[in-house]
Amino acid sequence: MTALETLTPDQAAFYHENGYLVLENRIPPGIIETIRAEIAKYQETARTLTKSSAEIDLEDSHTPDAPRIRRIKLPHTHNKVMRDLMFSDHVLAPVRDLIGPNLRLHTTKLNMKSAGYGAAVEWHQDFAFYPHTNDDVLAVAVILDDMAMENGPLMVFPGSHRHEIHDHHVDGVFAGAMDLAACGYAMKDAVPLTGPAGSISIHHGRIVHGSALNRSERDRRLLFYEMMAADAFPIMGSLTKWNGIEEYDSRLLCGQGTLTPRVQSLGARIPAPMPTDDLTLYEIQKKLKARAFEVVS
Repeated sequence: MTALETLTPDQAAFYHENGYLVLENRIPPGIIETIRAEIAKYQETARTLTKSSAEIDLEDSHTPDAPRIRRIKLPHTHNKVMRDLMFSDHVLAPVRDLIGPNLRLHTTKLNMKSAGYGAAVEWHQDFAFYPHTNDDVLAVAVILDDMAMENGPLMVFPGSHRHEIHDHHVDGVFAGAMDLAACGYAMKDAVPLTGPAGSISIHHGRIVHGSALNRSERDRRLLFYEMMAADAFPIMGSLTKWNGIEEYDSRLLCGQGTLTPRVQSLGARIPAPMPTDDLTLYEIQKKLKARAFEVVS
């Protein structure tokens, strides 16, 4: 058995059994403060916007006088601080302990829930969006604000990563969300991933997860790095972009690429057909008829 870099055997076993892990105080405070300062720059940019841009996704209630951002899209492509953290051992070392030394980036995003209001994300499984040949697929979430139940933390259903990929369609069209009750889950069984700023959570790509509105007086911001083992290749029809092996290998975070995918026999669903209007997660989830979280217009 390969020696672990940073996790204990109990932590690694907990992740594989439950599909998630929280590591408190993983990111140095100075890095967290620097990222917060970078976010403030995006908020100033939002004051000039009347609609979402290539980098900034606005809340429905946004106005230039009261700027509200719900997501900074692909921050690793336009923000050096967030890109550098992505390549650091603060992020990658625990992931290597869980899914091996060869890691490839899927995507990044910074989800923001402003104090007093922040859009909910309905229950879903990431693997429903991007099925791969194996399920060594996960997301690291850097907790940028102290996270408690009142400010809309990420919540998961422990062990759900070991079960099926549920239907994320509405009327035959992909909606990026599940009807929780119809899939056999009860809200009371969900576990919130809470912790102080500077902690990280890691969740499996197949785990059922979501988050409620932020009704507190504190912001709730999570910086996500989504990645997979380098021998996990996208299944045709996945929302993973494929522009050839050279581009795919340019997304390696550490280790080596391969031309030999590791193929597991596991359940998957294809996210098609897609809606023909707005394709952001927040917009397509509005198609869901049985919503689990309160909606504020």
